[in-house]
This record gives sequence, C-alpha cells and structure tokens, in this order.
Amino acid sequence: MAVAFPPSLQEDHLSGHVTAILDQGTHFEGKLSFEGTVQIGGDFKGEIFTKDTIVINEGATVLAQIEADTIVISGRVEGNLFARRRVIMHPPAIFKGTVTSPSLRIDEGVVFEGASYMPKS
Repeated sequence: MAVAFPPSLQEDHLSGHVTAILDQGTHFEGKLSFEGTVQIGGDFKGEIFTKDTIVINEGATVLAQIEADTIVISGRVEGNLFARRRVIMHPPAIFKGTVTSPSLRIDEGVVFEGASYMPKS
C-alpha cells in the first residue's frame, strides 16, 4: 500500500516508508514503539518512542510524551516532545507542552502554548 504525504510533508523530504497508520476513528492508549514512519490520525494517549519519524495528522488528538528523531504535527498534541533531529508544526496544529529539539519549525497559523528548548547537539 503506497501512502502519499501531503505536499507540505513532501517538501520536508521525510525518509523511510510508512510502517503503520492509526487512522481517523482509532483510539489507542499505551506505549508505542516502532521503526520507520508512523502516521496517527485518530486518538492516542500514552508514550511514543522511535528512532525514526512520527507524523500526527490533521484531526488527530495525541496526549503523550513523544521521543523520536523527527516529529511532524498537523493535529492536536499535548505533552512533552523530545526530538533528536527536528520538530515541524503545520497548521492547523495545536500544541500544548514542551519541545526539546535542535531544530523547531512552527508555520504561521499554528497554536503553540508552552516552552521550547534547543540544545546544541
């Protein structure tokens, strides 16, 4: 099954294939660990750990601590984000919490309530 990223994500040149999709209508609570790229379009509560990429799609609601290489958000996220490489927020994203990442991009139209920390490496 081929999944096309929206143009806003294609421009970021996300690498790897989509490993899993938790689409609209799904509800998951617990710990999620994976390799590759996972897209969340439904509701998630808990913890997410990966050395790769997590994409929170528009319409998703995520209440979680997330640790990943790259985090891309277009939905609603509350929690603490720890990204080894970068965090990207596209509208209509709503974020409440703390971001720790060497690179943070917040596009115009995103609601950001919280703090950001940008370590040198």
